Amino acid sequence: MHPTIAQKAPEIAALCRRYGVRRLDLFGSAARGSDFDPERSDADFLVELEDSEGASPRLPRILGLERDLELLLQRPVDLIERHALDNSRNYIRRRSILRGAELIYG
Repeated sequence: MHPTIAQKAPEIAALCRRYGVRRLDLFGSAARGSDFDPERSDADFLVELEDSEGASPRLPRILGLERDLELLLQRPVDLIERHALDNSRNYIRRRSILRGAELIYG
């Protein structure tokens, strides 16, 4: 994991609690670290939300989390929901993401 992301782990965990995240994984160049460009790279996350009764709807939580991660990390953020990845017919992409994913929260 690139240090730019690692140093923000406590703040990322607080956002996860705020938005009802069960698990958050980092993948892509930010997880590999070796090809992450602090000036230009985005941060890619795989997110799994809590599905508890009384939780706010999914879309506002996803959009809020994405916005707040972008503000915190000062870079574009892409979120992929775990269930969407699990149901993807693109097994090559799914395998690549899961193989390189690094747990951030959960």
